[in-house]
Amino acid sequence: MQSQAPPNALDMYLNGFHFYADDLGRPVEAHHYCTHLSDELHQCAIFDGPGAGARLIGIEYIVSERLFRALPEEEKPLWHSHHFETTSGQLVMPGVPQAVETTVMRQLATTYGKTWHTWQVDRGDALPLGIPQLMMGFTGEGQLDPARLAARDRGLGLSSAEKRQARAGIAVPHVAPGANAWEGGETPQLALRRRPVRGR
Repeated sequence: MQSQAPPNALDMYLNGFHFYADDLGRPVEAHHYCTHLSDELHQCAIFDGPGAGARLIGIEYIVSERLFRALPEEEKPLWHSHHFETTSGQLVMPGVPQAVETTVMRQLATTYGKTWHTWQVDRGDALPLGIPQLMMGFTGEGQLDPARLAARDRGLGLSSAEKRQARAGIAVPHVAPGANAWEGGETPQLALRRRPVRGR
């Protein structure tokens, strides 16, 4: 009886990994359900699994390189590139033909994401406690524990190594300045503070 237009529009499923912007050692497997708002903007709901009982743990916005470069300089450190996730095979589209997946990864390789997780499931929280946490994406070999990647592959019945080989023809783009702030040793992250209420 009710319209379900917004959730029904989430027609692209991506699986990959995020880590807390200030802690490279806390990877989280992220199940993204995304839709195009325009040719240069996606929005994604992130869950901790693909099943009916999955918990909503965050959101991600994905923009084109053109839109990213036009962002204010103080905004850019909140965003991460997708150049490595897409070409390495870490980011996958379960259930679609390889050729289709490779085409999508070629399109996503030059994009940038801003991701907030609202539920720290990796530490066992039974509820979405605390404040949202800025997340980032891996940008090089050896950053993600190979055992975590292998476990993901087994769970989805795929091979990230085969995905990487299939994507060998995707040119790895140069990353636009300002993204992946964590690589410089410092990163933005939210902190909770009390403020007076205005308008009372």
